[in-house]
Amino acid sequence: MNEMVNDMQGMTSTALIMALVIIGLVVWFFVNRASVRANQQIQLLEALLEEQKRQNVLLRKLTDNASDKVEPEPVPEDDAEKNFIRMIPER
Repeated sequence: MNEMVNDMQGMTSTALIMALVIIGLVVWFFVNRASVRANQQIQLLEALLEEQKRQNVLLRKLTDNASDKVEPEPVPEDDAEKNFIRMIPER
């Protein structure tokens, strides 16, 4: 009888250790997977940032070229006077 109790305790501790190892491996898998995905997202965001920087440089070149060619039209003073006349004073 005593041998059965000792044998069961040994099997129980072995099963517990195996269960903890399996749980640890599953946790490690999901943490590692999340880390890899985070690294991929960081790489994608860095690539997006570089692309946006290139696009900003091109946009500035285009706007500089466009502003050199086109002169802004002056706003007629008549519109400003009309807006002033339509203003209602507060009391």
